[in-house]
Amino acid sequence: MNLKSVLSRDTVCLHLKGTTKEEIINELLDVLVQSGKIKDREAALAAVMDRERKMSTGMKHGIAIPHAKSPTVHELVACIGISDNPVDFDSLDHEPCRIFIMTLSPIDKTGPHLQFLAEVSLLFKSSEKRAEILAAKTPEEVLRVLIE
Repeated sequence: MNLKSVLSRDTVCLHLKGTTKEEIINELLDVLVQSGKIKDREAALAAVMDRERKMSTGMKHGIAIPHAKSPTVHELVACIGISDNPVDFDSLDHEPCRIFIMTLSPIDKTGPHLQFLAEVSLLFKSSEKRAEILAAKTPEEVLRVLIE
């Protein structure tokens, strides 16, 4: 999985405004809609919220990875959002999140989905990378940190 092939300037959103899990998820879906990655926003929202009800995608170290499998996409799509303020996301470590990575993948393809989640989770074990992403001023800076 190559993050560069999945993420682009259009799929990076700095300064998310949401203050709740639902608001953040909706903002991230808007990024995917505006970048042309998903067409059926309501179906995508239903899939992501259904996944959240089963188990929160709030991880550790201020990162959440809301994700789902959905018939609305034919290949894995993703976006990243950064919030200026911490948001409660029912995380494993009970800490609020500021870095959000959303991914949707086709129902019938497991490989890319698991590979993406694994690569992203490895990436964020680095406190230096997390700090660089939070300090980034442009989408290009976020992408550079993710890809290098």
